[in-house]
Amino acid sequence: MFSNSQKGAKASAMLYSIIETAKSNNLNPHAYLQLLFTKMPQVKSIEEYEQLLPWNAKELLAKKA
Repeated sequence: MFSNSQKGAKASAMLYSIIETAKSNNLNPHAYLQLLFTKMPQVKSIEEYEQLLPWNAKELLAKKA
């Protein structure tokens, strides 16, 4: 809606999708994004990526709290 380019609109849509998926899984969106930005650079396998999916991340967020 407020994007200046098609790429900007796509990036906004992806971010909104991540936030809304976190909310629908009863996660704090800020805490979930912080987890993603912290853990994703260290991920080395598909299994580690799967642990970061919102429906799997509750345990990781609980450990962090």
